[in-house]
Amino acid sequence: MMRFHVHVGVADLDQSIAFYSGLFGAQPSVTKADYAKWMLDDPKVNFAISQKAGAAKGVEHLGVQVDSESELAAVYGRLKAAGGPVLEEGATTCCYAKSEKSWIADPDGVVWEAFHTTGESTNYGDSPDIAALASTNTADNACCAPKVAAPATSCC
Repeated sequence: MMRFHVHVGVADLDQSIAFYSGLFGAQPSVTKADYAKWMLDDPKVNFAISQKAGAAKGVEHLGVQVDSESELAAVYGRLKAAGGPVLEEGATTCCYAKSEKSWIADPDGVVWEAFHTTGESTNYGDSPDIAALASTNTADNACCAPKVAAPATSCC
């Protein structure tokens, strides 16, 4: 079995545990004073967060891709349960694919997308400006992620 693994540095562990528990619809399987981990089967992921003094916070962006509209509806419900503002982009073209997607940012500005790919595209497309969702920027040269509080530019 393969699992996607993600580790994210956070500023406030308790606030982030609450956010991710809402997003995933599950409590962490491991919780320590500076660490929490979810071992999820749907989606298959080992997702960990930690709060370390002086460590970098966040990642560029993360995503959950689903295979059907009904799965996407369930993920959209979890985005709303996570407690942050959701940018419902809807039908879009991005990364040479046609998708239905929405975006949310966690308490530290880590950008998440939830999407269902419906076809291919001959052009790259573009990403929304989701400045209203987060107070920090994604990486200056981030590829494929929407820029937070900055104009979107593509690098791929």
